[in-house]
Amino acid sequence: MDPVNATGATQRQRLIDLLWQPLSPPRRGPRPTLTLTVIAQAGIAIADADGLGAVTMQRVAESLDVTKMALYRYVPGKTELVALMIETGIGEPPALPADAPWRDQLDAWARQMYERFRRHPWAVAATVGVRVLGPHELGWMERAIAALDGTRLHGGEKLDVAVLVIGHVRNLAQQVAGIPTETPEQAMAPGLSDLLRGREQRFPALLEAVASAAVHDGRDQALDFGLSRILDGVQLLVTERAQS
Repeated sequence: MDPVNATGATQRQRLIDLLWQPLSPPRRGPRPTLTLTVIAQAGIAIADADGLGAVTMQRVAESLDVTKMALYRYVPGKTELVALMIETGIGEPPALPADAPWRDQLDAWARQMYERFRRHPWAVAATVGVRVLGPHELGWMERAIAALDGTRLHGGEKLDVAVLVIGHVRNLAQQVAGIPTETPEQAMAPGLSDLLRGREQRFPALLEAVASAAVHDGRDQALDFGLSRILDGVQLLVTERAQS
């Protein structure tokens, strides 16, 4: 095997072991004083305050009052640490009532995912790309797919629905990352108003839309609006399948 591929395979297996079959505490050396959950929470506290880039093995070790070498006895490196942080930060998937309509279930699922991302903005960037997923992340996907049971959508369509909904959630969460109390519209409004001032003739449609939104209370509804439109489209497909 190519050395690079071998290294990647080794790291992948380490991640699988760490996330799916947590390692037993070290048997040699001093009595263990840490747990994987405590280590993940320390990393989360740093990332919540200063961003994912601020998370290092050294800083996490210092926050736990241990040496970096002691930390390595539990977690092989930063990649594994971030994977643990994602699992702990996102947490268990929500319990959705199985007897509720699929649309209500997906709506609740999306809003709870949005709140997790808002609570931990760094998780938006940390959960992209090809990587090993942990049981919590897969559990969230399981909930979304299970909500569509009985709709006659095939498996690929159910996966596409889940990806489409989470894409909307991630996009909005990313726009307000690091701004805990604001909606995307609130975060954008001051800068947009400044840019439009004195340029009304160049951007008349945009100016009219912003003014109309203020009059008709059409602001701060990006999450609701997007979810409704996405689920409206899914509803059309579900209805079409039911009638075929």
